[in-house]
Amino acid sequence: MSIRVIESLATTEPLADVFSDRSILAAMLAFEVALARVEARFDVIPREAADAIGQAATADFFDAPELARETLRAGTPVIPFVKALTEHVRSVDPNAARFVHWGSTSQDVVDTAFVLLLKQALPLLEADHLRIDVALRNISEQHRDTVMLGRTLLQPAPPITFGLKAAGWRAAARRGWARIASRFSEALILQFGGASGTLASLGDKGIAVGEALAEELDLLYPDAPWHTHRDRLAALVAACGVATGSFGKMARDISLLMQSEIAEAAEPGGDGRGGSSTMPHKHNPIACSLTLAAAHRVPGLVATFLSSMVQEHERGVGGWQAEWPTVTAVVQSTGLAAASMAEVAEGLVVDPARMRANIDATRGNIFAERVVMMLGTSLGRDAAHQLLEQATRQSIAQNRRLIEVLEQIPEITRAIPLDVLRELDTPEDYLGSAKEFQKRLR
Repeated sequence: MSIRVIESLATTEPLADVFSDRSILAAMLAFEVALARVEARFDVIPREAADAIGQAATADFFDAPELARETLRAGTPVIPFVKALTEHVRSVDPNAARFVHWGSTSQDVVDTAFVLLLKQALPLLEADHLRIDVALRNISEQHRDTVMLGRTLLQPAPPITFGLKAAGWRAAARRGWARIASRFSEALILQFGGASGTLASLGDKGIAVGEALAEELDLLYPDAPWHTHRDRLAALVAACGVATGSFGKMARDISLLMQSEIAEAAEPGGDGRGGSSTMPHKHNPIACSLTLAAAHRVPGLVATFLSSMVQEHERGVGGWQAEWPTVTAVVQSTGLAAASMAEVAEGLVVDPARMRANIDATRGNIFAERVVMMLGTSLGRDAAHQLLEQATRQSIAQNRRLIEVLEQIPEITRAIPLDVLRELDTPEDYLGSAKEFQKRLR
């Protein structure tokens, strides 16, 4: 398990493994081995040298803590990494050691290695998105006729269906994933430019080597190196921020629905999930909490990356060095939010009876808008609104159904027959286009 305790509420175990020291080293070695193999193919370095580099390139050889200490002094992990790799190659073939990292530069290794890690993260994010999509589709269909309170500014409003609410969550998640997938397709791209981004050290073979290297690593090949052009990664980071915000909205809704005073829906619990260290009765919204924490954390990280885009000339000072931990944290937070909400969606407990009871508890006051609209043509909207405002206050103060109050107001009974008036607080009859919207969000 690669998760550090301090990061245990900020990532998933699979994503922690993707960005672990061992994975980073493996990705950097993959770049160096592929580079040597391709350069040998184009007679840039001897084939024997490429074979020796491939033989020596094992992650187990490296001392990750020592590499981290030396990285802090060097300002890049590649300098101590290449030094250690060269020494190991020398032990296999002394002549081959001088061809390690041939024609490349530190940022080529770091950027390409990180892109390879992102490539590993992509299917993990996709799998949890698919879980969310399937679960919310099922919930939306199952509860397309389940009426519940609409809530505006946290106060009761005219009814909606839970199917519509779930469909809204699903649609936002689908849009979020479409953005992320699109941005990943742009960001999974080779970085290979050499010292100044011209591959001058490779003469007229630079582009051919670069194209073959991209093919070897199964990455896109750019029109030119992108050392200080970070827009592709920025777009991915921003897309992750939007998606995490959408997961956070879903988590906020469900955590509010879980409040004991509401009790309309709840995330799954049990087996230590959602308990309290002191209160045995508690069922806390833990998965929602983790998602909300991610949604709070990611916007600042997105801003950090956007500010780091302002990089100098052909190689940046400070901005580039800020990216690795920033993008890692964004992707891991997005992944944690997706995994958490997949768990919630797949195990969500919904209580339609409680939803109906909470509608009834308003004593029909949420249908005041409906009465206003019916009276508008005869009394005028402003006069009708004022009349219903007084009536709802009386209903609340006297703990009576709004309809009972309205039956005693002549201006209303003259405009609305009693048999019609007495049916105006039936929630199924005041859903407007809710079902059609729910269908359109499929």
